[in-house]
Amino acid sequence: MNEYIQANRRHWDELVPIHERSEYYDVASFKAGACKLKPLELAELGDKVRSKTLLHLQCHFGIDTLSWARRGAIVTGVDFSPQAIEAARALAAECGIEGRFVLSDAYSLPENLDGQFDIVFTSYGALCWLPDLSRWAGVVSHFLAPGGAFYAVEFHAMAGTLEWGEQVSDLDIRYPYFPTSEPLFFDDEGSYADRDAKLQNRATYSWPHPPSEVATALADASLRIEFLHEFPYSIEKFFPSMEKRPDGQYQLTRHSESIPIMYSIMATKPA
Repeated sequence: MNEYIQANRRHWDELVPIHERSEYYDVASFKAGACKLKPLELAELGDKVRSKTLLHLQCHFGIDTLSWARRGAIVTGVDFSPQAIEAARALAAECGIEGRFVLSDAYSLPENLDGQFDIVFTSYGALCWLPDLSRWAGVVSHFLAPGGAFYAVEFHAMAGTLEWGEQVSDLDIRYPYFPTSEPLFFDDEGSYADRDAKLQNRATYSWPHPPSEVATALADASLRIEFLHEFPYSIEKFFPSMEKRPDGQYQLTRHSESIPIMYSIMATKPA
């Protein structure tokens, strides 16, 4: 397992400077005051963060973490990439935003961070990098204060089963939906934020996690599921057969309401 995690860490270390200068993240607009959070999490969580402590798991280089800080949260971001944590701290300092960033993988976090938080948050392509959701949910529960809320918005495992790429013209199932004992291996030269990037550390390993597995893991960690919402659209154009809606989301031009592409979940810790 360590071999897989080390390969993923090298991959994400290399992505940090690519993402910092990408149009996808548009760091310049963030430095000018823009919020990088998406409409969905703002609608479902946005009003709940003011003056609350928020722990952002798998925060990458912190641009969403610091966006929550701009909305009034007292933020701590965590990531396993040293390059990402260094970049997050530099971004916070340059923008004059208060935020703490901790270098740790999700499973080792109890050894590297003390305290509990009002909100634990994660989003968009984070959970697929975790091999064991039961251990992860235990970490979430460990850091969630009584009465606190966990919230995640994620890409749906159903969409993850589909072949993607410029040549794809229709829905074509290629990858597993249910959890696998061995990880899925990918060899991608570019990045979702910059398809023209030429990576040296191309190999990555990931694990499919359907929403049912996520909800069960959280429930088994003694958290109460408040909602599980599924959506037939995405924040990005996964497939060529997607079109941009007036609200900025992307939906399939065919089968537009047929499959879930994203989902969100909230769970609370009994007081």
